[in-house]
Amino acid sequence: MKLQYRKAKQARDMLAISPTTNRVLNVLMVVLCLLTLAPFYVIIIASVTSEAALIENGYRLWPEEFSLNAYTYLFRPGSIILTAYVNTIISTVAGTILTVVMVALYAYPLSRRRFRFSGFFTFYAFFTMLFGGGLVAYYMVMRQILQIQNTMWALFLPSAFSPFWVFVMRTYYKTQIPEEIIESARIDGASEWRTLTQIVMPLSVPGLATVALFSAIGIWNNFFNVLLLIDKVELYNLQYTIYSTLNNIRFLLENASQMQGVVSLAELPTQTFRMAMAVVTIGPIVLAYPFFQRYFIRGLTIGAIKG
Repeated sequence: MKLQYRKAKQARDMLAISPTTNRVLNVLMVVLCLLTLAPFYVIIIASVTSEAALIENGYRLWPEEFSLNAYTYLFRPGSIILTAYVNTIISTVAGTILTVVMVALYAYPLSRRRFRFSGFFTFYAFFTMLFGGGLVAYYMVMRQILQIQNTMWALFLPSAFSPFWVFVMRTYYKTQIPEEIIESARIDGASEWRTLTQIVMPLSVPGLATVALFSAIGIWNNFFNVLLLIDKVELYNLQYTIYSTLNNIRFLLENASQMQGVVSLAELPTQTFRMAMAVVTIGPIVLAYPFFQRYFIRGLTIGAIKG
């Protein structure tokens, strides 16, 4: 026993980090975090700087001349930014919930050894990862079969399922959910639905949170579905609205000589407007990370069992 204890202690000592190394690593992590946040800070400062000061002095760590003209122009009366924001939030929330539900329900039976059709449905999902129908088939299915064009469904339904996340969750179920827990619930008389909703799902919070996070990011940043399926301005999402606005500004700048007197190009923000749109676009999705991080930390020990 003493020999085993001595060997275990030596192994721990070999893996231990000295106080000096620990301080150096902490300082290094702080520096790396600051370097990561620095570009975002510069973007925020540039967005609240006047256009003339930004062009004359370039990017600074503090505004040479404070101005909110970019945000005023972005949220001016008649702008569809607010409508696009609402559309994006609704589609992101609805699409994320739909993705989590479908992926969880599809992956769970594939992880059970007793499911006789597991091989068929696994190959069916894997086949769609290798081969796609192409853009024409995608367009015809969405417009002629599902008929979701010019509806809110077009913003999130085509992106609400991913075979990749099915395999991720299937692996998570197999490796992180002990088979003994499911067998115990079955012996106690729990149905498959009750086992899934009251036992498996609470233990799968980290995996489901990961799927939800990346699904929300994908739907939030998606503008291809709007480009392909939406013709009504009131259904535009935030990304496509910003894309259209940037194109309009570029058109005005390229045709400035023909439009003198029609629009005041001197008051039109360009660089600061781009920075403001970057802040508006990535701000909410960045704030979502701490919310999901709480579930990641909570899920580290929720699946532990004694034994």
